[in-house]
Amino acid sequence: MRLPDLDLDLLRCFVLVAEARGFTAAGEALGLTQSAVSLRVKRLEEVVRRPLFDRTTRTVSLTREGELLLGYARRLLALNDEAVRRLVAPPVAGRLRLGVADHFVPRSLAPILARFARTYPEVRLEVEVGRSHELRAKQAAGSLDLVLGKRRDGETAGTPIWTEQVVWAAAPDWTQPEDRPLPLALLPEGCLFRERALAALGRAGLPFEAVFTCDSLLGLAAAAQAGFALTVLGRSGFPPGLVEVPGMPELGVVEMAVFGDPAGRHQVVAPLVGFIRESLGS
Repeated sequence: MRLPDLDLDLLRCFVLVAEARGFTAAGEALGLTQSAVSLRVKRLEEVVRRPLFDRTTRTVSLTREGELLLGYARRLLALNDEAVRRLVAPPVAGRLRLGVADHFVPRSLAPILARFARTYPEVRLEVEVGRSHELRAKQAAGSLDLVLGKRRDGETAGTPIWTEQVVWAAAPDWTQPEDRPLPLALLPEGCLFRERALAALGRAGLPFEAVFTCDSLLGLAAAAQAGFALTVLGRSGFPPGLVEVPGMPELGVVEMAVFGDPAGRHQVVAPLVGFIRESLGS
């Protein structure tokens, strides 16, 4: 029996409904009516012969089969977009000096840049990983063209690309000490995550001490994995051996953004920013 082919237009509509958690919002993104979106999802359900969404009057959630298909759909769409961009998009060439905050590294930086390099082989990327505020200073001084980093609270500079939940992290067997202040592993002063952590503990009246300070997230993770201290990370950047610590003061979210070349004068910037946005969505 010949298996049916999956229609990419239907898959794209399905992914948008899943991500927007609603047919109306997906329709607005696609320029379609809610009924048109519902019809496309229904056609896809007929192809796969499985219900993809559980619908109520207020909520839309994925079924088990929908969750399974979502991963495949994102991969298929990403591969399609990469192929089309490689064949159809105007040639892009040049050199781009890119600064990337180390909080971005656990979020599959290397695979994203590798895919970009395959799609735009004439672009020469030079990547520097470091702390957001230091990289932004270098960009302002002209030694970097573009920076992917954190926005400060209330800041409007840069173009936001995603929002990251900030959480407390520790080894699975870590227990809060009863007879001494909380031992913390933190990045040096100037780090937004550090500021959030200390402010939250201060508001809660919890005593603490910074027992481990390191410029590298890998160093912080190692200290926490060993059970030496509690640390603060973005939820998407958890390395193996760490778990989220419940019952601690809330740390809120931080906005990650692209800084530099606001007028789009560098011909490589727009393709790279678009590529990163699509890759994060995938």
